[in-house]
Amino acid sequence: MLILATFSVLVLSFIFSMLGLGGALLYVPVFYWLGYDFKTVAIPTGLLLNGITALSAAIYYLRAKMVDIKGALPLLISSSLSAPIGAYLTEFIPVKLLMLFFIIAIWFAGLKMLFSSSKEQKKFYSYKLKLILMIIGGAFIGLIAGMLGIGGGFLFVPLMIVIGYETKIAAATNSFIVIFSSFSGFLGHITTGHFNVPLMIFTTIAVIIGSQIGARVMKEKMKSQWIKQMFGIILIGVGIKLLWKNLPYYLNIIKNLF
Repeated sequence: MLILATFSVLVLSFIFSMLGLGGALLYVPVFYWLGYDFKTVAIPTGLLLNGITALSAAIYYLRAKMVDIKGALPLLISSSLSAPIGAYLTEFIPVKLLMLFFIIAIWFAGLKMLFSSSKEQKKFYSYKLKLILMIIGGAFIGLIAGMLGIGGGFLFVPLMIVIGYETKIAAATNSFIVIFSSFSGFLGHITTGHFNVPLMIFTTIAVIIGSQIGARVMKEKMKSQWIKQMFGIILIGVGIKLLWKNLPYYLNIIKNLF
């Protein structure tokens, strides 16, 4: 089981590091499927590996001068400030209904990225306008993430691409952003997590190896179009996961309508 978990993490970290993501989206369910306790082992270990994947890739991207720190900070700060507000608003807003609109929106964004033109569309915004768009976009993503109880990191890259970032720069910059949310989430689980030390050691080594290889492949071999298509698949997959999780609720609404 440990060998299979380590190999799975190696492959996933290779893939997610190319996208500037941590990988907890799949680390946690993989650990759970392999028999590790969901709450005390899978979640804290997944969050730790999420941060290490992002950190390892970000170090390479920073050295390659692919990270726009000025662009990352407005997103990081605005989303961090708005997420608690979103969590508070769940008391007043029917979250599951909001989630349905969110699912439709990310499916639309996913399909758009999946079938977008292979040509990079450069948008020449002034720094001031780009800063405003990043703050507003980051605040909106943080608000939605707080309401729905999900990480918003996978939405930052599509936002940056829409604003005008080159796809590889957007993915590299996102890896820098993901570091902070991942480790803050992990710290919240330190007191409650019953850590499996062999699992953490072996998977941490796998993550460092996989993310370093993935970062190099992204910079040297990956085409921007491939990255956008992979993000499109992830967005559609996240939408399906959220829909499946709340399917009984939506089916009940449809049943009541008829």
